[in-house]
Amino acid sequence: MPDDSSDITQGRARGSVSLPESGRSPWFRLTVRLGLAIGVLVLTTLIVYVDRHAYRDANDPPLYGVDLVDSIYYTTVTLSTTGYGDIAPVSAHARMINAFVVTPLRIAFLVLLIGTTLEVLASQGRTMFRVARWRRKMTDHVVVIGYGTKGRAAVDTLVNNGHDREAIVVVDPGAGALQEAHADGLAVVTGDATRQDVLLRAGVRDASQVIITTNRDDSNVLATLTVRQLNPEVWIVAAAREQENVALMRQSGANSVITSSDAVGRLLGLSSLSPTLGQVMEDLLTYGEGLEVAERELLVNEVGRPPQSLPDQVIAVVRDEQVYRYFDPVVTLLARGDRLIVVRPAKELPWAPRPGTHDEALADDA
Repeated sequence: MPDDSSDITQGRARGSVSLPESGRSPWFRLTVRLGLAIGVLVLTTLIVYVDRHAYRDANDPPLYGVDLVDSIYYTTVTLSTTGYGDIAPVSAHARMINAFVVTPLRIAFLVLLIGTTLEVLASQGRTMFRVARWRRKMTDHVVVIGYGTKGRAAVDTLVNNGHDREAIVVVDPGAGALQEAHADGLAVVTGDATRQDVLLRAGVRDASQVIITTNRDDSNVLATLTVRQLNPEVWIVAAAREQENVALMRQSGANSVITSSDAVGRLLGLSSLSPTLGQVMEDLLTYGEGLEVAERELLVNEVGRPPQSLPDQVIAVVRDEQVYRYFDPVVTLLARGDRLIVVRPAKELPWAPRPGTHDEALADDA
């Protein structure tokens, strides 16, 4: 699979919803049933052939018995309950074997055939039921368009920060992306994300966020326009390969645009100028170890204090939906309703507590 998702405008715009399987695939179970049915056929054929002298074929001389071909023929017409009667057991023990061995095998064979048919029908019914139930409960979810490197990293970040996998939907036309997303336990809508019908199947109208991460800026712009038309209130985060396309994506309706090539280039430049600085920046972007950047609510005991005095390293304050740097005179003292952007340990350490993670009283609740 390539590093990033293929262009979303390639391939058929199928728009089919595919949910990850729980447990073994129905096709695995069908294969097992088919193997068992073949096993019953072979076993019954062997039973008849070993005892072939106890059978008579009405089309052959009385003392001729039956051969292997006759045994296979008798087995197929017997297990299928056709029973033409031209071949029949004539000895007492052969009839007893038919009654107590072949008859149960016949029943087992029929059960396997009927069960296989029902399995196919039930599998289709279960899929339709699961999709219908999924549609009913899917609201305030996240739609991820493109499941390449950026898309997978975005999903991992959401999940690692407590977002439910069942509330994430992937839209991608590729078979590789379908397999990857299912392996990660995600629902997938296969199709072209620039088409309204595909996005509607993904529940864009009821989504709270949409993340657009394909590897072509023109596709991202068109997908952004389509999403914004369907849901004027949804929060859209889009990836741009080139800085010159950032303004166009914002005009198309994206709330936030991340320039992937420039970001990687800056990180490479920082690592070249200062390897330690590059290491710290990479640490901030890596989840679960070292340092992390997080947003948290203000605590009661932090109201009225300057940002620099808190245990967390505050780098910005969100007030009235505006972001202020920690040194901005507007946020000299913290007030109720503020939210903090902080740098803190990814895992709490005895000498580095993580405020806001111990059920402390929040400023907005007091």
